[in-house]
Amino acid sequence: MSSPVMSSTVSRERLGLLLGFIGVAIFGGTLPATRIAVSEIDPIALTSLRTAIAGLCSLALLLVLRRPLPPRALWLQLVITMLCVSILFPLLMSLGMQRVDASHGGVVLGILPIATALVAVAITHERPRPLFWITSVGGAALVVAFALRQGGGTLSAGDLLLFAAVAVAAIGYAFSGRLTSQMPGWEVISWVLVIALPVSIPAATLTMPADISHIALKPWLGLLYVAIFSQWVGFFAWNAGMAMGGIARVSQIQLLQPFITFVLAACFNGETITPQIVLFASAVVATVAISTRTRGRAAPTDTVIPGSARSLSSGRALRGPVGAAPE
Repeated sequence: MSSPVMSSTVSRERLGLLLGFIGVAIFGGTLPATRIAVSEIDPIALTSLRTAIAGLCSLALLLVLRRPLPPRALWLQLVITMLCVSILFPLLMSLGMQRVDASHGGVVLGILPIATALVAVAITHERPRPLFWITSVGGAALVVAFALRQGGGTLSAGDLLLFAAVAVAAIGYAFSGRLTSQMPGWEVISWVLVIALPVSIPAATLTMPADISHIALKPWLGLLYVAIFSQWVGFFAWNAGMAMGGIARVSQIQLLQPFITFVLAACFNGETITPQIVLFASAVVATVAISTRTRGRAAPTDTVIPGSARSLSSGRALRGPVGAAPE
């Protein structure tokens, strides 16, 4: 009797790991695709278009499935998440990608899980171990050192934009994590994008390039990728993987994301991945791995980390790496 149950459990966990990897692979292509898109599409137009396209797809899915409106008590959190994840983060990231390579951005945004964990610690009243704080500071210091070394001793405008993108994304992912205790993760991102439609559609209309015929095919493909996959579909695979395979196991796959970004940046952006980039990325990933394993127990709550489908209604907060990688 137990063998079929165990076999089913193992199969479910393996499928969760596969879906988690698919989600991370999708997110890993965000920076290279954005880099290609902003070569001919203005960052404001790119942000508006990607959010509008993903929002219309979300609206269609919610209508087809006849999903009810979220409870009124959740709307403030949805709006905060929308501002951070659907508007500010894509805009700041797009502006940054105009100024630095995708591989460079992959190292800087590699600190996002730690930044999101810090926000989650503040809003869930966790009490992390001292090692969590040490590795978090160490990871941030590594990223700053990398940016300074790449910039000849100064932080470039691209670095500052990416740091700002990390900050707003961390806030958005932390609030998104709280929302997943009330509704499935795919609904959270879909409602967030639908709420953004009154802003994204007018903005997309106003910022649409006057003569789109002069824009090559690759930037359009980059736009479609970040709109449909990075902004929307990637969360479906990631959330489902976390729910099926377990947060602690599946979220570790996120540590592969910077290296996926490097491979894609080399293939599609023609970037040279130097040993220095790989070394700094490896060090940042190590700090992320250590910090996420040393978070303390959370105060009793139903809050879960971003990326999970639902909380365990047992009064215990789920632990593990917080925040999906950049969309």
